[in-house]
Amino acid sequence: MTKAKKRKLNTLEIIIIIVAATLTVLLFVPTINPARVTILINKTMSFFTSAVSYSRLTSEAIRAIRNSWVSKGDFVILYISSLVSVLGILTTVVGASFLIGNNKFKNLSNRLTLLGSGVAILGLSGIFIAYNGISKTNHPVRVEPSLPSSIYFFLAFGVICLILSIVLLIITPKAAKEEGYEMERPYQLLLMYLPFAALIFVFSYLPLWGWRYAFFDYSPGETLSMDNFVGFKWFTFLFRNPATRNDIIRVLRNTLVMSGLGLITSWLPMIFAIFLAEITSNKVKRFVQSFTTIPNFISWVMVYSLALAIFSTDGFINKFISNTFGVELAINYLNSDKLIWLKMWAVGTWKGLGWSAIIYVAAISSIDPVMYEAADIDGANRFQKMLYITIPSLLPTYFVLLTLSVASILSNGMEQYLVFENATNTLKITVLDLYVYKLGLDSGNIPLSTVVGMAKSLISITLLFSVNKLSKVVRKESIF
Repeated sequence: MTKAKKRKLNTLEIIIIIVAATLTVLLFVPTINPARVTILINKTMSFFTSAVSYSRLTSEAIRAIRNSWVSKGDFVILYISSLVSVLGILTTVVGASFLIGNNKFKNLSNRLTLLGSGVAILGLSGIFIAYNGISKTNHPVRVEPSLPSSIYFFLAFGVICLILSIVLLIITPKAAKEEGYEMERPYQLLLMYLPFAALIFVFSYLPLWGWRYAFFDYSPGETLSMDNFVGFKWFTFLFRNPATRNDIIRVLRNTLVMSGLGLITSWLPMIFAIFLAEITSNKVKRFVQSFTTIPNFISWVMVYSLALAIFSTDGFINKFISNTFGVELAINYLNSDKLIWLKMWAVGTWKGLGWSAIIYVAAISSIDPVMYEAADIDGANRFQKMLYITIPSLLPTYFVLLTLSVASILSNGMEQYLVFENATNTLKITVLDLYVYKLGLDSGNIPLSTVVGMAKSLISITLLFSVNKLSKVVRKESIF
């Protein structure tokens, strides 16, 4: 295969890429949903959700459809039109990504963007039809049909892509028949990375838009406006209110202790992987690895059910003592706050040890076998090879994972502590993530829970860069 020639993108190609990237972002923004043509559609739904979930699209319109305020057929048209529009937009995005290839790729790209933009425009036209059908209702007060202005943005972007793809299809040189699809290696890696970057953006960065709730006196079901804008009220409330301040101190203590236990024993997966690699029988090794990895895929609800069957008053331990020693016990080992931190650490370690060891098993397999062969010639035994070859080879991986663990010291999850919590241990088991969950959903204090979540994220980012800086100074290595 001949090497792809470097060719800069022209202005029209850059515009198409920018428009396609913008459309991708808008697909997941609930406030810019062109399919929300009636108040019966949840305002928290994005255009993408409207296209992939008919049940979500009609979840608040079931009563209206049953009472014939609106036609079910109009919602079917709306759903199909949304699906067609989203598929067209995604086709346009795929086509735009091929513009970084050779001329044959560019010709394919122009055809895909032409097809995708045309399909997207067709789908948007279907939304107009659905709106017209819904607007003819005899109960406009109950339905409140309205055509979102965002539909014109999508329509304008679709027309731009359609026109530019036609122009590029005309001006782009035709590829020779013998020419294959070629793209430079860095661009190939970029295309492989883009889907994961999109997922990270949608699920990690886009939710940051919810931080705006921290600056409003918001209650569930209300809208945000300057009428309930309170600035930094909830930020100051977090530290001025004695009860909240004491709760934060208590929750931070629990979080830091449990995360600290995890950091202190973070070497366990590495040691487990080392001993696992020393097993000579492949059948035994596969069994042990599978047996210790499976608990990671068991939900915390099932883990709690298993723990309840073992440690409850009529559980396995009490029955075993009673049958073996004749001593009747009625102790519920889970219903006490004594040693609760160690209990949670033990359960978490049992569940995640095998899974955490996988990355070390992969690192061990990449160690040069010549080093072990040289050690055999020098007369080293198995423990000496582990001490002087395996462990030093794994230390870079260990320190990178340790750095990430330190950075996420305030984020030790919620599910485990939620299922194991009860009235007797709640003061010691409530960690920061669980506190935010209870504050926001149980108490309904969305602004304050958002402030606590923001503080946790900012502290975690600060810790990450601080530990990374320390790693540069001490180890002369950085994870960035």
